[in-house]
Amino acid sequence: MNDTLTSRFGDPQQLVPELGAASAALFKIAGNGLVARSTIGLVHLRAGQLVGNTYLTVLHTGNLRRADVPEEKITAVASWKDAPCFTGAERVALELVEAVLTPAPQGERVPDELYERAAEHYDEAALATLAMAIGQVGFFIPLALIGKPLPGVSPAEQWRAATAS
Repeated sequence: MNDTLTSRFGDPQQLVPELGAASAALFKIAGNGLVARSTIGLVHLRAGQLVGNTYLTVLHTGNLRRADVPEEKITAVASWKDAPCFTGAERVALELVEAVLTPAPQGERVPDELYERAAEHYDEAALATLAMAIGQVGFFIPLALIGKPLPGVSPAEQWRAATAS
């Protein structure tokens, strides 16, 4: 029976203390200022949507709202391709996260043409940062899918495993 008020296991940082250092390093990389935080947030939200995870979608939606990203952009992430509210840099970042996280029926996931369009908006250091920001959310996807943290609650409450009776 799935109890929606519990996660599958307790706080991963308590279970695997090394996670704290790895997580902090990834947040430092993604927040180095080379790519706008709002763009990183949009990419993280799209990743949560692509893997179909409510926890990640709710988490990154809330983060974007707290960062004062316009509601129009937040709600349009799922349909970004035809939404007029995104900049060229945001569009190519969203296209990159989709290319990385979605299997390609043929050819490369990130073809040269996509890389070249991304390079029109980001220099090499920013592109490396963007790649690592996609990797950052990718790092947490297995925890979200397997551990099922509770969406929409404080970080202190999201990992609430059922106790054995």
